[in-house]
Amino acid sequence: MSEIVFRPATPDDVAALHPLIERAYRGDTAKAGWTHEADLLFDDRTSAEELSGLIADPDRVVLLAHRDDDLVGCVQVARTGEDLTYLGMLTVEPGLQAAGLGRRLLAAAEAEAAVRFGARRMEMTVIQRRTELIAWYERRGYARTGETRPFPVAPPRPELDFVVLEKGLQGTRP
Repeated sequence: MSEIVFRPATPDDVAALHPLIERAYRGDTAKAGWTHEADLLFDDRTSAEELSGLIADPDRVVLLAHRDDDLVGCVQVARTGEDLTYLGMLTVEPGLQAAGLGRRLLAAAEAEAAVRFGARRMEMTVIQRRTELIAWYERRGYARTGETRPFPVAPPRPELDFVVLEKGLQGTRP
């Protein structure tokens, strides 16, 4: 894979960012990769308005990954406590999954959390039925906390409950 450049998203990035996230998480295009939710959920993953709000929030950063001039991935980091951040929306272009970009985005997010927010811990939630994705995060140092959280749908769908994973960020370098 050629050089990957990471940078924080700006409002001007929403038009390219939104379709990337939808391609990676939902619909038939997502099935080209292995991390999709296309067999579990059928609505939109996010909206342009939601992404604009995330980008504008000083307690969040959306990191973009570009290869040459192409947007190929993103990840969100949110401050959730004095030393705690939340990792979300880790996205890799479906055709590029399994090429190491997810690991690089994860490392960039952890470094950003430590530098930007002074975080010592990172947590995330993964749909409990996504056992292969949970195992991927566990191989990268994340551990189950024992906590679960409901998936935000009505009526509740317990089969979509989230597993909470956490990792210490001591020693994380930018």
